[in-house]
Amino acid sequence: MLGAMQDWDLVVHHLIDHAAREHGAREHVTHWADGSETRTDWAGIRRDALKMTQALRAAGIAKGDRIATLAMNHSRHLVSWYGATGVGGVLHTINPRLFDDQLEYIVNHAEDRVMLYDAAFQPIIDKMRKSWPTVEHYICFDPPAGSDAIAFEDWIDAHDGKAEWAEVDERDPCMLCYTSGTTGNPKGVLYEHRSTMLHAWAGIQPSGFDFDAQSVMLPVVPMFHAASWGLPWAGAMTGVKFVYSAVNDPQVLCDLIENEGVTHSAGVPTVWLAMFQHVDETGRELPKLKQAIIGGSAAPRFMIERLTKNGTRVAHAWGMTETSPIGTVGSPTCDWNDKSFVEQVDVIQMQGRPPFGVELRTVSLDDMTSELPRDGASSGALQIRGPWVVKRYFKAEQDAINADGWFDTGDVGIIHPDGTLQLTDRTKDVIKSGGEWISSVELENAAVGHPAVAEAAAVGMPHPKWDERPVLFVVRKSGSDVTGGEIIEHLKPLVAKWWLPDAVEFVDEIPHTATGKISKKDLREQFSDYRLEA
Repeated sequence: MLGAMQDWDLVVHHLIDHAAREHGAREHVTHWADGSETRTDWAGIRRDALKMTQALRAAGIAKGDRIATLAMNHSRHLVSWYGATGVGGVLHTINPRLFDDQLEYIVNHAEDRVMLYDAAFQPIIDKMRKSWPTVEHYICFDPPAGSDAIAFEDWIDAHDGKAEWAEVDERDPCMLCYTSGTTGNPKGVLYEHRSTMLHAWAGIQPSGFDFDAQSVMLPVVPMFHAASWGLPWAGAMTGVKFVYSAVNDPQVLCDLIENEGVTHSAGVPTVWLAMFQHVDETGRELPKLKQAIIGGSAAPRFMIERLTKNGTRVAHAWGMTETSPIGTVGSPTCDWNDKSFVEQVDVIQMQGRPPFGVELRTVSLDDMTSELPRDGASSGALQIRGPWVVKRYFKAEQDAINADGWFDTGDVGIIHPDGTLQLTDRTKDVIKSGGEWISSVELENAAVGHPAVAEAAAVGMPHPKWDERPVLFVVRKSGSDVTGGEIIEHLKPLVAKWWLPDAVEFVDEIPHTATGKISKKDLREQFSDYRLEA
């Protein structure tokens, strides 16, 4: 017997149609790199997206073609998300911080036909253009006066916006994001309309981003990074006001939060560190938010405490490009009001719980198959499955999941009885000393709690007796002369005695990946001759 409900494919143009129809006058603000500001609204975003759809059709772009963007956060970039999918194309957001060989690889692997870019990245375009033979059209979002680049607004304004979205199936692809490629070439993750819609529903929940029509979101997470955590899609679902900044200057961000009534923001820990430094140096108050979503890497405890005491709910999140990216988000537990402040921070420090649609499990690091109990103590390799988790990488011949549908995340974690995830390391970074596992992440988080430490990375180095022992690489804060012994003393009450690093090495900087994460691969290569004595 068939059901009696209407068919309604889960395709992303429903999002922008809803936003324009029900929240059409809800404002969008962009602060540009030159200090100017532009304003539009959801109705304007839809109108311009339809114009872009017409422009793409006039350029011969059809269903399934890839349309790339090399851009920061602004409303024209948001238009391109819906304009690209509106023609049935696949939006490919590119990280401009990637190395040249990675940029060459992913554009050619994706076979992008159109490149939309910010003027700030004109040098990249000029350098890479000959290496991208598939790209036929280059359009600049914000060309300066006198530029001979095709201006995005001129390009779309040649059309009237009286068009229809392409007919697509909910299982057709709508977006392509590549991993940062820390080992080998970057891998493409192809999101479907259906998976994107389900992910957006998960994102707006009170236990997620907690969006409603009153929300004002300033996303500091770049739109090129892991689908901007799904914010452009989820924001349309609830009609939030977006406040964009094309630059991540802490003064600009603080001003925007105060002037535009921002309630929500999302970014990696370094964003908040920079903001703390700015308010401490200038004497201004830390802006108040309803919620700060922190992901990308673990937030140190002092950061969570400071934001929480300022009246901001901190939602620690975990995910990856392969998970669209929401895997878990932190939210108050059922016994929240019975917990002390210290206990609440203990919970917030962890990575939260999975929303409906996501399943997590951990397996033994020794055999990578034996499932571990959710007891809050057993640490193992983290695996995930769900309708917005990758099944197969773009153009790959084999699935990226096992026979039961589990994807190996590469993370090491503990699952507590209430489902809360506590990440402890990466499988390639965990330190095995004398047959026992040491979490490099916990060592690092403890170390950066020292007031003189700007950044720290714990790496397992070869040891003649214990196979590996931790060495802590530290960047001092400006003007500090803290010693290794002082850092060890700071760590003693915070970690197990046998976890204490055998050495503390001070460096001017710690290498990072294109996505801003500590690159321990590069750190190991840099110190490949390093030896510990018994």
